[in-house]
Amino acid sequence: MISVSNLSLKYGKRVLFEDVNVMFSHGNCYGVIGANGAGKSTFLKILSGEVEANTGRVDITPGERMAVLSQNHFEFDEYEVLKTVLIGHKTLWKVMAEKDAIYEKADFTEEDGLKASELEGIFADMDGWNAESNAADLLSNLGIKESLHYKLMKELSGSEKVRVLLAQALFGNPDILILDEPTNDLDVETIGWLENFLADFENIVIVVSHDRHFLDAVCTHVADIDFSKIQLYTGNYSFWYESSQLALRQRSDQNKKANEKKKELEDFIARFSANASKSRQATSRKKLLEKLNIEDIKPSSRKYPAIIFKPEREPGDQILGIDNLTYTEAGNLLFKDIHLTIGKGDKIAVISKDHLAVSRFFDVLIGDVKADSGIYNWGVTITPAYLPVDNTLFFQDQDLNLVDWLRQFSVEKDETFIRGFLGKMLFSGEETLKSCKVLSGGEKVRCMISRMMLQNGNFLVLDEPTNHLDLESIQSFNNSLKDFKGNVLFSSHDHEFMQTVANRVIELTPNGIIDKLCTFDEYLTNEDVKALRAKMYKQ
Repeated sequence: MISVSNLSLKYGKRVLFEDVNVMFSHGNCYGVIGANGAGKSTFLKILSGEVEANTGRVDITPGERMAVLSQNHFEFDEYEVLKTVLIGHKTLWKVMAEKDAIYEKADFTEEDGLKASELEGIFADMDGWNAESNAADLLSNLGIKESLHYKLMKELSGSEKVRVLLAQALFGNPDILILDEPTNDLDVETIGWLENFLADFENIVIVVSHDRHFLDAVCTHVADIDFSKIQLYTGNYSFWYESSQLALRQRSDQNKKANEKKKELEDFIARFSANASKSRQATSRKKLLEKLNIEDIKPSSRKYPAIIFKPEREPGDQILGIDNLTYTEAGNLLFKDIHLTIGKGDKIAVISKDHLAVSRFFDVLIGDVKADSGIYNWGVTITPAYLPVDNTLFFQDQDLNLVDWLRQFSVEKDETFIRGFLGKMLFSGEETLKSCKVLSGGEKVRCMISRMMLQNGNFLVLDEPTNHLDLESIQSFNNSLKDFKGNVLFSSHDHEFMQTVANRVIELTPNGIIDKLCTFDEYLTNEDVKALRAKMYKQ
């Protein structure tokens, strides 16, 4: 158990936490949520002891072991991969080191023998004899091949290091597991494995993630950071979001009677309870929801951006035709022989094992990059609007305030009109006058979305649109695309985004294209697709 009492943290005049009191119990997984800058990662660092609060205390049940996903990707560069995982269990690693040091002594004494015997007993009690095989299994499950297990960490790629550090945190069944953005740089199959692992994990998990599908799969509770406080809510992220929105609507509905509101909330809870899956976490969550008091559901104070795409004209029947499109970069064949006809209403998720292939595919269609061969033709009624994954060129060498920056992309130059689009993305007042040179990654994406809304496109091309965005912006973006009447061609690492928007999935491979009319989940689970993917990447 972890108990946080009267915790406060201030940086100058900025109050991050004030008199926070919260308790985390065994058998539960807590998803920590909050707006960008609310202090999610800082709170995890306070729990792990990396950051010291101004006041208050964090108490952990004596004897319990905490494991933390390391954010320092260079800390273990001189260690072998397998040993890096073993280091995650500090007590076991210390016993192993002491034991090995004794056996290596040239003048082995009787006292050494007694100490070695004692250490062997401790080692056995901690399942030390299976430690290396357990660590190797974790690495393999996280996509680290056996051929890499004895290489030095510095020889691995960035994404491989992330997986090893995740294995390090998971190793040895810790009593408390602290994970900050654990799905970063993981493919969808590995994220699925991690979801199943954590869903069956019987101890405490405290996790920060912008992946809503992941939070829904693993969390029994949400820890919401707001107004410098932390409030615990029963249920996963979707339950928290939908219940808070329902409570907000009810609060504004002055005509509805109290008993009608209570019945509506009870029906909502019952529906979510009935939809719980069979995992241990979901079963636990179902029981918690059934016991939930109506008074526990409160409106959220969150502000959600108004992402509204209004096409200037309705698309005709001819949308986009692609014939024999091939592209190579720096001698690397990214895609070839792409033949596609995109029809009215298609919302297509584009995936590839090499995301550069997806980005260049979009760049070619927009006209920013020339293909090696092949042609594409937009319909005469189509107005594409593009959100690239790299927006550097749009802000490079510019020292404009946000109003003047956005005005560059608008036919209508009136300041009130421009401010309206910035306001939809939660830039208001003096914020609109700050320089675009000092914007964070998330703020730049929000500016790019404002620019995109100005274009009135009826065909949206979106390359990783959820990168750098907080959960509120991701949720709004997701809702907007579900309601959008035009076409969408997009990529995203957000599983929920892919599943709820796409009605068609395209995968680019160096040996051609896989094209299926289905949802994202159907694509991932279809056995014929799995066989086809294996064939396309094997050729």
